[in-house]
Amino acid sequence: MLTEDLKQIQRMSPLMRKVLIVDPAPASARMLGDLMRSITPLQLWTAPTTRKGLEAARAINPQLIFVEFASADVDGIEFTKLLRKSEMVCRQAPVIMITATATAAAIVGARDAGVHEFLRKPYTTKDLLRRLEAVTLRPRDWVEAVEYIGPDRRRFNSGDYKGALKRRSDTEATPEATRIIQALKIVRAAVPAVATDPAQAMRAMLAQMVELQRASVVTKNAALARATVEFQLFLAKAAQSGVLVAAEVAERAAPLLTFLPKDEPSKEEAA
Repeated sequence: MLTEDLKQIQRMSPLMRKVLIVDPAPASARMLGDLMRSITPLQLWTAPTTRKGLEAARAINPQLIFVEFASADVDGIEFTKLLRKSEMVCRQAPVIMITATATAAAIVGARDAGVHEFLRKPYTTKDLLRRLEAVTLRPRDWVEAVEYIGPDRRRFNSGDYKGALKRRSDTEATPEATRIIQALKIVRAAVPAVATDPAQAMRAMLAQMVELQRASVVTKNAALARATVEFQLFLAKAAQSGVLVAAEVAERAAPLLTFLPKDEPSKEEAA
């Protein structure tokens, strides 16, 4: 390997000590495992089915997960969605999906399930290193919404791209105004979801309170800070009581949602 590659691997290695491979084909899993071991020392687990993969993830808390896109025993899309919506410690762990059938539908499906990177077979060591670098050294913002849970989708499969950033939104830190708007839109979408998916709706709203508190401090917006704290206290009491009523949530969220620009579309637009 080149000296530059070795330096990158040294930086990545602490984030790849525990790796899970979910693949029904033993030969394929073994090949990937051998390649990963040639890159860095690690502990490696394999699972042949979606169910066993989720059980392994819960038991070992991997730092990195590889999953096959689709086979008779493994559904990579379903695996990733269940992982993201779970209470596992590793629910935010980077997921790299691998497949030989890299159709447009497969790529979009992987992105929308919350996958970090997409790796096409056959792949080289260089291809793998690019994906590993993307998920370890170039982490993306985490989006905790209702319909989508996962990394910011605007830089999906960033391991493929090595050029300059092209959009103002493609910065290392999303501008605070954009962060605030996105957080408020997620809250707005979570309010009606209280009736259908209360657990994820609550988790999404609580996550946005943390984001809004931080953003209100950075922007020195005292009014937003007060509204955020008030709604957060309401959510904390509701979580403690175990009672979450959609109508009451909507009423309590209304003051906070006044900070959302009037021309923002009503549909949830998590990145």
